[in-house]
Amino acid sequence: MHSGGGARGSRADQADQRRAELLEAARKVVVERGLASTRVSDIAKATNVSGGLIHYHFATKDDLITEMLRSTSESEIQRLKEIVAGPESAVERLDRVLRLVIPASRDDQGWILWLDAWTVGVREEHVRTLLLEFEGAWIDILRDVITQGVIAGEFDCDDPQGAAERLDGMLDGLAIRYTLEAGNLSRARLLEHARVAAAREVGLERSAFPAEDGL
Repeated sequence: MHSGGGARGSRADQADQRRAELLEAARKVVVERGLASTRVSDIAKATNVSGGLIHYHFATKDDLITEMLRSTSESEIQRLKEIVAGPESAVERLDRVLRLVIPASRDDQGWILWLDAWTVGVREEHVRTLLLEFEGAWIDILRDVITQGVIAGEFDCDDPQGAAERLDGMLDGLAIRYTLEAGNLSRARLLEHARVAAAREVGLERSAFPAEDGL
């Protein structure tokens, strides 16, 4: 009885590992080829498996893509939640959140993936639904860290939800310009814009935030 249960557990673990490998391969292929251009056969080639094996784990390409986007977004949201729950001051946590969500570089694969997903989401409901979930979770995180700062007496903001929504919209727009190399926007300037806007939203002087980028 015990050995049989262990075997079933081992098979389940192997299946989970295979799914994770396929999701990671799908993410890499999508970043390279784009969501609309990626085929199941492309992912099969990248992992040296058959298309039939992929369909064993994911019934359709839409299922695979949706699960890939979901696993990516959940990982990012978890990292942000850990920052919000950290021991630092509210302004330090808010600054860490800002630094994490803006692109690390113009070829930041995470941002390239989300830019592509937003484009596809205009017409593909399964992608749009997931993006709205992710966007809502991200705004909630911004709202929570601002609210915590207000409760702690560090911030002066009578509408944390509105502040979070405004910061979200501004960051999305600036990140898109930066990624597409629109104008002469550097990452340092993008971060400076984010800090200036955040300071205004929470009733602080710009000097309350770090003067430079840092980890």
